[in-house]
Amino acid sequence: MNINSHLLALNSQLDGELYFDDLMKSLYATDASVYRMLPLAVAYPKSKNDIKKLIHFAKNYNTSLIPRTAGTSLAGQCVGKGIVVDVSKYFTKILDVNKKEKTVTVQPGVVRDELNNYLKPFGLFFGPNTSTSNRCMIGGMVGNNSSGTTSIKYGVTRDKVLELQTILSDGSEVLFSDLSLKAFKSKTELNSLEGKIYKTIYSELNLDKVKRRIRDEFPKPEIHRRNTGYAIDELIKSEPFSGSSEAFNMCNLLSGSEGTLAFTTQITLKLDLLPPSENVMLVAHFNSIDDCLNTVSTAMQYDLHSCEMLDKTILDLTKHNKTQQKNRQFIKGDPEAILMCEIKSDTIDDANIKIKALVKALELTKLSYDNVVLINDDISKANELRKAGLGLLGNMVGDKKAVACIEDTAVALPDLAQYINAFSKIMKSYNQNAVYYAHAGAGELHLRPILDLKQKDDLVLFRKITTDVARLVKKYKGSFSGEHGDGIVRAEFIPLMIGDANYTILKEIKSAFDPENIFNPGKIVEAFSMDEALRYESNRVEPEIETVIDFSASQGILREAEKCNGSGDCRKLSEFGGTMCPSYRATRNEKDTTRARANALREFLTNSDKANKFNHKELKTVFDLCLSCKACSSECPSSVDVASLKAEFQYQYQKANGFKFKDKFFANSTRYNQIASRFPSFYNAVFQNRFSSSIIKKILGIHPKRSLPEISKSFSTINASSDWLNSKTNFSINSAKKVFLFVDEFINYLESHLALDCKVLLEALGYNVFVLRKLESGRSYLSKGFLKEAKQITNTNVSSLKDLISEDIALIGIEPSAILTFKDEYLKLADDKVSARHIAKHTYLIEEFIQKEIESGYIKSSQFTSESKTIKFHGHCHQKALTNQLSSFKVLNLPVNYKVTIIPSGCCGMAGSFGYEKDHYDVSMKIGEQTLFPAVRNASKECVISANGTSCRHQIKDGTQREALHPITILKDALLKPEFD
Repeated sequence: MNINSHLLALNSQLDGELYFDDLMKSLYATDASVYRMLPLAVAYPKSKNDIKKLIHFAKNYNTSLIPRTAGTSLAGQCVGKGIVVDVSKYFTKILDVNKKEKTVTVQPGVVRDELNNYLKPFGLFFGPNTSTSNRCMIGGMVGNNSSGTTSIKYGVTRDKVLELQTILSDGSEVLFSDLSLKAFKSKTELNSLEGKIYKTIYSELNLDKVKRRIRDEFPKPEIHRRNTGYAIDELIKSEPFSGSSEAFNMCNLLSGSEGTLAFTTQITLKLDLLPPSENVMLVAHFNSIDDCLNTVSTAMQYDLHSCEMLDKTILDLTKHNKTQQKNRQFIKGDPEAILMCEIKSDTIDDANIKIKALVKALELTKLSYDNVVLINDDISKANELRKAGLGLLGNMVGDKKAVACIEDTAVALPDLAQYINAFSKIMKSYNQNAVYYAHAGAGELHLRPILDLKQKDDLVLFRKITTDVARLVKKYKGSFSGEHGDGIVRAEFIPLMIGDANYTILKEIKSAFDPENIFNPGKIVEAFSMDEALRYESNRVEPEIETVIDFSASQGILREAEKCNGSGDCRKLSEFGGTMCPSYRATRNEKDTTRARANALREFLTNSDKANKFNHKELKTVFDLCLSCKACSSECPSSVDVASLKAEFQYQYQKANGFKFKDKFFANSTRYNQIASRFPSFYNAVFQNRFSSSIIKKILGIHPKRSLPEISKSFSTINASSDWLNSKTNFSINSAKKVFLFVDEFINYLESHLALDCKVLLEALGYNVFVLRKLESGRSYLSKGFLKEAKQITNTNVSSLKDLISEDIALIGIEPSAILTFKDEYLKLADDKVSARHIAKHTYLIEEFIQKEIESGYIKSSQFTSESKTIKFHGHCHQKALTNQLSSFKVLNLPVNYKVTIIPSGCCGMAGSFGYEKDHYDVSMKIGEQTLFPAVRNASKECVISANGTSCRHQIKDGTQREALHPITILKDALLKPEFD
């Protein structure tokens, strides 16, 4: 009986799920580190009993359990060859809040920011605040003893853990909490595994010489960020070992133990009162790293809430990330580093007094060349910029990356400048320009060398640099791991950091807790080698993969996938804004994240022995729920373009396996819509009739609850005289008031009245509108992976328009998914890329064009009604990803008494044909129900609902029975009648 048979039997016994297929194993082979190990299986436990059964199985079949929450670990804590136990799906309850005692009890899969949103009405919050706080989970924070930006004010996770409900390696349930001396001694007398653990702790730490040795060898106690091995230096401060009044609490040891000692199922945390409501931030700009670091001690004298540093490497990367470009507007000049100093207070006047004092102090040092003060939303933008730092490091083009190995060192604040100076000399000796960022006020900078771990020489440097820096940290009695944990990358250096004798104590503690080594082996003690089991083989021959889409900007499709470093931004939930990743938000399955799609593609393109490396059903499975919303291209700090990856995959897979009828139909829908538009009344009667529509839906694989779109007369039949082809010979390209209106295939055959609205509006505003009606965008082909057809359309459009579109004569469109192909896919598909870029530069969504004209003074509010109207606007995903929805907001606000709000809705869930298909309908509607549908339902009847996407309007109608109007229709109806006439 092979192991898969035993796993199959185990799966039948669990309330949750167990997976051991190639896809799931490949998705969980990595975390956010440089390591890769294929696990035996992946488990989603639903109950404590499931975990006990997993423990029993691991003991019986000589395997291990690797606890995991969001999988954002940088040191390799979440990779291993056993069963990965993912508690992020079912262990997600907030169990109890005690406002009086300021405590909360949660399961380990609760997201940190989700918890704080829940706690806000109680006036409480959980202080430790990592850059991954909108997806990292409390269990992972306990495992890593996370800290983040606010540790200088609120401490680290270990300081907050009061109780841990755990399951030990023998399957027994044990609660760890504060113990008096008497209670501690009684624990040592228990005839159980729990008793053995307490006996071992007492016997190993009780001798005075041992306690002296621990104090001598462990990091300086004033370094509050320290995760070097097990925290026995914390245990010896308690009453049983010091005679102090401090209670003994095993939670101090388990915090930072990386799941190697016990399996935590419930956590009770100490909370703080909400921080002061008013905040101000000073961003000091420096011409050198040294000047920045030498300013930290001065800045820290001013009661800072946070003190964060970013260097030029990361700042430069923010220039090329669409989301971060708007967040970096406060940057002045081209600094080598900035220091972000945040002050909070109960009143804005007091905050301003403090910030002025800080500015004056920094001016006296004469080290910074500019000191920018931020307030309100600008602080949030600056913090988002800082949080994106980790992910942005994955956006370096090519194989050289900023590698996490020495990025977690912490030293005492007085040692920081001297330590960094010595560190820089080490880097210089290896011809390295390292990356510096993060928590300067806590004595911790995330320092990263730039290495290509695919190359043997750089792999040697990986170990050499890590070893040299470990010795330097030891010299300053610092912590080699400040907050990211030891994991694989640092665990083998623990004996160097704390001494062999102290390391022996750690091994004895591990043996007492976990004698058969089933909990996360290879971490902290008996460590895996730090330069083995990496994501990439050294000196490998790079696979040659030909694609239709041009991925040369990332040096090929494989490197596009490899840009994903696993930081997990795609796991953030809808309540935290943005769009990425709509399918994960609906299913909460790792399989449906942006990260999973990139990881799966990387795995199969790298390791497949098939001639067509795309020809794997596993890839079809992982891409199935991708809506191609494009949010990842802008919201992912690494800008992994999964929509393009999916389109290429679909083409390559279908090339080997053929095309399904429904996919052919949707890809060629323009052709069918064109035929139907000749007889719209007939086709609409057929589509709306219950009997006939049900047959159509069944044939095409459309869900029975989904309504079919109405066909309209082609715009050409109602406005043939505007065809630019008929007037081309008389056309002069010198007029600044002339524009080309691209009437795409969706508007032309489904909502042609919008084209008429747009033409009427523009002409009323003084523009000569020349209509392009015989060109289609190719969007339907792109969405189904018909790339050859899409490429042909691309080349036709580029050839047709290259001599017509210019700075003076713009190309404008109504449907975002269609017109924005000119600015996105065409650049990767066109043979004539020079012309494609030229056209893209002068192509606008209609709202963008009007906004530009407003700013130029050509369009004014005085041309529109002064009547009052309330509008709620939902923006199209492609607009959010490739341009911005503020243009729609500003255009709708053009009438002086129109009050417009943007619904923070992410993706609507429709995504063209996706929401029609019966296999996707439930997910589609679940996405809509997250934010969009409730916002629309809660709007008053008088409130106008607006959406600029064809699919979005259809989804709103199906989900809420409300009619959504395009902004252009609203603006056309708002024109002053005298001017209109």
